[in-house]
Amino acid sequence: MTVITRFAPSPTGFLHIGSARTALFSWLFARHHGGTFRLRIEDTDRARSTDAAITAILDGMEWLGLHWDDDVVYQFARSARHAEVVDELLKRGQAYYCYTEAEELVAMREKAKTEGKQFRYDSKWRDSTETPPAGSKPSVRLRAPREGETTVHDVVQGEVVVTNNQLDDMVLLRSDGTPTYMLAVVVDDHDMGVTHIIRGDDHLTNAARQTLLYQAMGWHIPVFAHIPLIHGADGAKLSKRHGALGVDAYRDMGYLPEALRNYLLRLGWSHGNDEIISTAQAIKWFNLESIGKSAARFDFAKLENLNGIYIRDTENTRLVELVMEHLTRRHIHVTTIGHERLVHGMDGLKQRAKTLVELTDSAIFYVTSSPLVYTEAAGKILEDGGKILLAEITPLLTTQDDWRAASLEVLVKQFAESKELKLGKVAQALRAALTGSTISPGMFEVMEILGKAEVMGRIASCYSV
Repeated sequence: MTVITRFAPSPTGFLHIGSARTALFSWLFARHHGGTFRLRIEDTDRARSTDAAITAILDGMEWLGLHWDDDVVYQFARSARHAEVVDELLKRGQAYYCYTEAEELVAMREKAKTEGKQFRYDSKWRDSTETPPAGSKPSVRLRAPREGETTVHDVVQGEVVVTNNQLDDMVLLRSDGTPTYMLAVVVDDHDMGVTHIIRGDDHLTNAARQTLLYQAMGWHIPVFAHIPLIHGADGAKLSKRHGALGVDAYRDMGYLPEALRNYLLRLGWSHGNDEIISTAQAIKWFNLESIGKSAARFDFAKLENLNGIYIRDTENTRLVELVMEHLTRRHIHVTTIGHERLVHGMDGLKQRAKTLVELTDSAIFYVTSSPLVYTEAAGKILEDGGKILLAEITPLLTTQDDWRAASLEVLVKQFAESKELKLGKVAQALRAALTGSTISPGMFEVMEILGKAEVMGRIASCYSV
């Protein structure tokens, strides 16, 4: 059997981080088995579906590296096929026309609410011999079994048994002829040959009803795997303050797609004590049995630490390109010389950064010209004796011909010793003048990369602040 999985988002907003994890699990399972991963856009809700949301989903999937096989399936375009299946169910006696008006359904719901009961449609037209109201447009409902049980065999949740008297006759086609979600999902999954349905456990209640529809059509029921949802670090339902954002937001915050994939993989799935898991390893190791039953907790601190590890392991050439993209978004023009400094300085820059935003912030001093914008801390260092130290060391720097980092370190050390100062005090004065900050890569590396003329120019310009 060829494994076929699918990811089926509704285009009513961004690609939610929880949905991205579902897509990742589906993608990994298909890749692990050498199968097919398909993408379906469930756009039957025409009032809420937007082209912008579809674009956000496709872009988010591409950025995450979750490339789908075959063409994207758009659910709305398959409405005729959905109606065709309903016709077949009617012919088989597995469905019936329902003439209950919307006002009647509202009254039924209100009555159930008043009595403290769960609303269930009373199936008034299931076996009715009444003449339908003149001019009324019926919906079509599934003739669900009244007795017995329906069992959902779930790889993650185990066997979930529902007594059939809890399942009412669900609507398949609305009175306007449009298919319901429950119908369209089953028909599309069947026609796409989906063998494994991996989705959030908020869909678990739908699985029993959908199983009845598979059985009514005599179709093979896919393997279900309902994965627990993601909660915040405090255990509460995931919200925007926890990280319930779109994938595009994580890209803008400076996370690498491979780091986000790794982090999402570990939210609810494990392979021993492994934390850093490459995509190749994930494909090799992934299985449904290792998905936990408890809700995973989203922790920004863990994601940042993981992202920092990935940044340090990323090739400098790629990091330079990514930083350049962030600089462009900030409308910062980078000269050829600035770009060269960025290339030469990337090794030192990436050691501290946890996000590409942090990396870009720390790199700005390489690509901007004097006078710099000084942080409050850097300005304080310069005013509290820093400028005096710089004035005293300037003659030594002016006559220094060997501008390599090692030679500059020797020179500054000797100067500090002659003043009976710690090296750090002199280095911090230089750092403040040359970078505008109190945090940077190694100071002597910075001096070498900036070059003598730029260093002397920046020291000179700090006196005007």
